[in-house]
Amino acid sequence: MYILLVDDETELTTPLKVALIREGYGVDVATNGAEGQMLAGHRTYDLLILDWMLPPPTGIEICRQLRQQGKTTPVLFLTAKDTLTDRVLGLDAGGDDYVVKPFELQELLARIRALLRRSSPSINPVPTVFLEVDDLQLDLENQIAYRMGHEIELSEKECQLLAYLMGHPKQLLSHEEIHQFLWGGHERPSSNVLAAQIRLLRRKIEGKGGPVLIHTIYGKGYRFGQGLP
Repeated sequence: MYILLVDDETELTTPLKVALIREGYGVDVATNGAEGQMLAGHRTYDLLILDWMLPPPTGIEICRQLRQQGKTTPVLFLTAKDTLTDRVLGLDAGGDDYVVKPFELQELLARIRALLRRSSPSINPVPTVFLEVDDLQLDLENQIAYRMGHEIELSEKECQLLAYLMGHPKQLLSHEEIHQFLWGGHERPSSNVLAAQIRLLRRKIEGKGGPVLIHTIYGKGYRFGQGLP
């Protein structure tokens, strides 16, 4: 399942993207209306999460345009507006649901699941979610990766780490960002533990002499993808 999140508040989009990836979704993020409109018009998503009051075009305008084009992708609005008039306006524009800011993450995730079930009633309530970058595929539900015809079994932590890397292809992910994703606010292990996790994951998905996927940026973090310097 792939979600487009469009919101200009990076302090919201950054942790929300992490939470959605942790739940098994593929996520693209746009931080302004123009970028969100372009992605929504040219890529296929299972759900759009649109901030109501984006720099133009607004979330309402993006939704209205998609509906005029005949696109039926579910739209969930994030909004600080909570009057009856506002709710009617959002629904009349083609929105399917809305969550008022500030919101509880668990409520948002529940509304996302409900919209996805409603739009795809035939799917399993806990669908198998695949991520794919270059020649590597990841089956999140079953903790199995596939590369060049080989099936690779992963531990839970290896699967979480790989999902996070694949969710940010070609981006530099700092040690701190990866630690935060894997261990959250709990007591974190030493930096050597993360290095060991990376080393074990490399052995499994790269093999001996295979194309490198996980690149070390010394003193900074890691970058994922083929053909990187």
